[in-house]
Amino acid sequence: MEHLYKYEQLLSFTKNIFIKINCSEEDAETAAKALLSADLRGIDSHGVARLTGYVRLWEAKRANTKPHIKIIHETPSTAVVDGNSGLGLVVAPYAMQVAINKAKNVGTGWVSVQNSNHFGIAGYHAMKALEHDMIGIAMTNASALVAPTFSVERLLGTNPICVAVPAGSEPAFVADLATTTAANGKLEILQRKNQKAPEGWIQDKDGNISTNPHELKSGGALLPLGGDREHGSHKGYALGAIVDIFSAVLSGANYGPWVPPFPAYVAMPTDMPGKGIGHFFGAMRIDAFRPADDFKKNMDQWIKRFRSAKTVEGEEQVLIPGDPEREMETERLIRGIPLLHSVSEDLKYLGNRFGVEL
Repeated sequence: MEHLYKYEQLLSFTKNIFIKINCSEEDAETAAKALLSADLRGIDSHGVARLTGYVRLWEAKRANTKPHIKIIHETPSTAVVDGNSGLGLVVAPYAMQVAINKAKNVGTGWVSVQNSNHFGIAGYHAMKALEHDMIGIAMTNASALVAPTFSVERLLGTNPICVAVPAGSEPAFVADLATTTAANGKLEILQRKNQKAPEGWIQDKDGNISTNPHELKSGGALLPLGGDREHGSHKGYALGAIVDIFSAVLSGANYGPWVPPFPAYVAMPTDMPGKGIGHFFGAMRIDAFRPADDFKKNMDQWIKRFRSAKTVEGEEQVLIPGDPEREMETERLIRGIPLLHSVSEDLKYLGNRFGVEL
């Protein structure tokens, strides 16, 4: 059973909850908009369903809601940002703005982040570059739930990558993807709906393919994009590893099996080599390469040509990355955002606890 809520309702509620856990009004708004962008775009696993998780991180003193975010190293085109254990929903927009400012000055900007927390969806941050006629890139590492190809050990996170590219009259190209066959949030949704997972998403503790969405609780692991070696899981593993290295080895954050878990009740890894979770952002000014109008004209042509590709029987049109999320956002802004009953009840509990009405 689902309940519909208007975007403005959920945004106001979420902002007020963040204020109740001592965020400034500005940071609360920044965090709420970043979080709600997931619900608007249909990525329900990363939206308000996770609000309680952020509150728990604050309660466990793992998330600093009044962080002093600062640049600790920089060149004209690069920077390392220390998030001071802040909410990733606040740290990431700061770091992406640093990348955009550097791109304005010298053509491109590259920012690696240490000492942060979960930042929501990568797409929200990468898309910030679009309004400046820039290509935006965002990625983050995450706690280890993924077994590399041939392994039974969990050594990588779902480690998403987003690349957002502006176009002219056509909507932007926005590729936002986990480097696993499925993100952990999708398993959480299956758990709430009491449904099985498709083959190729997870393996049990011995490395056998499983369809049990609760498998991670028994020592199982998510699988890299591809599912198994025959279907290219070594490529998903390599992509996840690249994200880990760019986000954390480059910044001084924790990497591999040492990345802090999102659930506050899960014990922190021992002998951690870095600080917090790591992110990586890029902004590339189009006119640092060629005139922006010429580029966008060619992007329009690229998009139209792919849309007009001959399709397999039964399919209407080839989709451009970002199409489903953009259409979902348009629909949900009008119709409302559907939340599962369990998520609604969770939010109402939070509201009662902090004196915020949903």
